[in-house]
Amino acid sequence: MTDATTLDRAPIAHPDRFFIGGDWVAPSSDSTIDVITPSTEELYVTVAEAQQSDVERAVAAAREAFDKGPWPRMSHAERAGYLREISKRLAARSADVSSIWTSEMGITSSLGGMMAGSVGGTYDYYASLADSFAFEERHVPQGGGNVGLLVREPVGVVAAIIPWNGPILLIAVKIAPALLAGCTIVLKASPEAPGAAYVMAEIMEEIGLPKGVFNVLTADREVSELLVRHPDIDKVTFTGSSVAGKKIASICGERIARCTLELGGKSAAVILDDYDLNAAAQSISGSARLFTGQVCSSLTRIVVSRNRHDELLDAMASAFSAIRVGDPFDAAIDMGPLAMSRQRDRVEEYIAKGRAEGATVATGGGRPAHLNRGFFVEPTVFGNVDNNMTIAREEIFGPVVSVIPADNEAQAVEIANDTVFGLNASVFTNDPDRAYQVARELRSGTVGHNSFRSDFSIAFGGFKQSGIGREGGKEGLMPFLEAKTIILDAEPSHLR
Repeated sequence: MTDATTLDRAPIAHPDRFFIGGDWVAPSSDSTIDVITPSTEELYVTVAEAQQSDVERAVAAAREAFDKGPWPRMSHAERAGYLREISKRLAARSADVSSIWTSEMGITSSLGGMMAGSVGGTYDYYASLADSFAFEERHVPQGGGNVGLLVREPVGVVAAIIPWNGPILLIAVKIAPALLAGCTIVLKASPEAPGAAYVMAEIMEEIGLPKGVFNVLTADREVSELLVRHPDIDKVTFTGSSVAGKKIASICGERIARCTLELGGKSAAVILDDYDLNAAAQSISGSARLFTGQVCSSLTRIVVSRNRHDELLDAMASAFSAIRVGDPFDAAIDMGPLAMSRQRDRVEEYIAKGRAEGATVATGGGRPAHLNRGFFVEPTVFGNVDNNMTIAREEIFGPVVSVIPADNEAQAVEIANDTVFGLNASVFTNDPDRAYQVARELRSGTVGHNSFRSDFSIAFGGFKQSGIGREGGKEGLMPFLEAKTIILDAEPSHLR
């Protein structure tokens, strides 16, 4: 199924197999998925594609491990020991993770290397909660009995569905808290970027994680839906588009399965009149190039006073045109390609819609002339955008931003909130009190000050159609726990 040349290119040991029940198992069919490097349009690796029987086998392994295995019955401190080992092994594999990331989706190697090197901290953080988080609380019962306890137990078998843009990061914020809680996991890797999931499976094998606690499949949407529908899956945690999230939510609703959904965004940067426009443009251009704009929380609607619109547009055009686009493995490059051909098609369609609806292209809008292969697009800035235009309403998922004029600060906030999304926002002002006041008015899961911000050590997630629940921090542990009330006539021995 996988020839020697592709095996040599990706630093993973078993791309032609799945990790199920603690073993590398042969797939049920010969179906495979080709992973293409977006900067070269060449084959990177071929991996096995899961079918229904593979899903059944993985869920059965996770169910058995939860219902009868040692993992949920260990202490939190014991499970934390495994998390710390995962962190150490990730540090040792950071170069592999970075190389895979750049080869699969085009993140610049400088950014990928930095982020891959730090992701182990997520596992260390959740390991630290083993001693500090209140997994059991004592209460005075009001309805009879003498001792009231609120205990938080693992939710059960978790389906973790990972997107292609930041797999190693999103695996961490999903499985680290799930493992600490005592859950077992079926990780469904993205067909466009499965490599990080394979690395994680290799690490789980190396550290001796109990069999069936962590299982890995790669599948496309139709087979992934079987996983969401499976009656032995207690919880789904998903990062991806709002369209897919709605489908997952409806399926989970049919059987009252738990779900956490981290979905799309159309995030606004509100620039108040006291802030330097060149500084704002530099800040926004710096974040817009991250992941080639393929970030759900990217600041893509820039709201500014009408009388400062043209000045900001000039500053934005200057900053965006200076972004160096090219080979993501080149340390001198600021921005790589889009992740796949269909993603470039999508971005170009939105650019065409922006032009057709009357917005002004201040810079970009095409493909870089100096690059004759790869899924590249120019960083693009639209001006004179009305918030009702398609490019201001829908998530583009590329390096395309819209500058929107507002008559005053109140209207700027109104425009920022006039969206079905609510994932991220930022306020640009020299006055922290004004920043706080505007932040409290914005309907958004995160609000930054003078820059694109997000912080998974606190919490990350969205309002409205940007999702349900939070990831990161203590808030990210709670969705993997079920609260149980126990009322006793006398104290159990562990409380005496």
